[in-house]
Amino acid sequence: MTPASTRRILLASLTGTAVEFYDFYIYATAAALVFGPLFFPETSGAAQAMLSYATFGLAFIARPVGAVAFGHFGDRVGRKSTLVASLLLMGGSTVAIAFLPTYAQAGWIAPLLLCIARLGQGLGLGGEWGGAALLAVENAPPHRRYTWGMFPPLGAPVGFIAANGFFLVLGVFLTDQQFREWGWRVPFLASSVLVALGLWVRLRLTETPAFQEAAAAEALPKVPIATLLSGHLRATVAGTAAVVACFAIFYLATAFALGYGTRTLGYSRQVFLGVELAAILFLAAGVIVASVMADRRRPERVLALGFAGCVLVGLAMGPMLGAGSLVVIFLWLALGLFVMGFAYGPLGGWLPGLFPAGVRYTGVSMTFNLGGIIGGASAPIAAEWLVARGGLGLVGMYLVAAGVLSLGGLALLRGLKPAG
Repeated sequence: MTPASTRRILLASLTGTAVEFYDFYIYATAAALVFGPLFFPETSGAAQAMLSYATFGLAFIARPVGAVAFGHFGDRVGRKSTLVASLLLMGGSTVAIAFLPTYAQAGWIAPLLLCIARLGQGLGLGGEWGGAALLAVENAPPHRRYTWGMFPPLGAPVGFIAANGFFLVLGVFLTDQQFREWGWRVPFLASSVLVALGLWVRLRLTETPAFQEAAAAEALPKVPIATLLSGHLRATVAGTAAVVACFAIFYLATAFALGYGTRTLGYSRQVFLGVELAAILFLAAGVIVASVMADRRRPERVLALGFAGCVLVGLAMGPMLGAGSLVVIFLWLALGLFVMGFAYGPLGGWLPGLFPAGVRYTGVSMTFNLGGIIGGASAPIAAEWLVARGGLGLVGMYLVAAGVLSLGGLALLRGLKPAG
């Protein structure tokens, strides 16, 4: 493999997941700030906010469906064409949101179109991460499996920095009225640049060697999801559990912490976003360090460090995040996100190893997205409920439970021979 083709593969795997996380964050931010009054009738602010967050949650319903659909074609037709399709659906749905009419302009057609676009995002997201991981890992030299596999996880900090940085810049140059009237559309429109870059790179790729070998050996099942659940259920359950910790840390250290820091502790949104942008660099560092370590020792040990670290971060959450000091809060965020890097970075190389090539796209996509629902989708809601009843200490116990569950996923795999 030439250096040029290596760069192309790694860039393609990074770009897609960066678009994925960028699209996710800009929607989450817009849903919190402007979608309620723009897309829903004027009843009450609380009702508008609830409806806005309901559209946000649609993606979590769609993601497992996308995982099955794109996993099927990724395991039957090939990785390359499926990755192109997932990026087009995901990116196209995001860009479409920039052109949607508001409720004042189109009535109930406006929220209907918003829901359709959000479902499109979720379907595309369901097939993106797993395919990007396979693109990197199935082309990697044996001794660089985890170093190459870290590029899809690195899409998280890249997308986070791009999205939150964009909103910070808009906050500097636009008034609140300008942002509500048209400024919120700009980040969605800008997604087209990332999508175009991703497509340009992916269309120049060739099929991965692992898929070509499986196709030549006629080892491609007709219904990959059925084969996965009948022959690899243990690996699927274990992989899903192992994903929970990284999602729980991420959602609580970003979405929940931002809300708690601005509403309860009284920091401005701009200040707290700046603190989170600095802390997210520790996530990138954790991903890189953990992935390099996983190539030099057993990856399960590196993941176990991350899962055990999740327990410690949970125990430290109450005293540190609740301290009120911005310095102490930053230290907790940096620690939590660095630990998340250990729980997240090696997954890019580890999850594909749980499944044979014929069901690998489906297996990786299902475990990643189901683990995301268990660890992430419910995390901010559960955290709000827990903090109202027992303070941050109870929220920290959510992280403790997530770390223990992921450690249980590793234990479930003992004695199971790696599939790939």
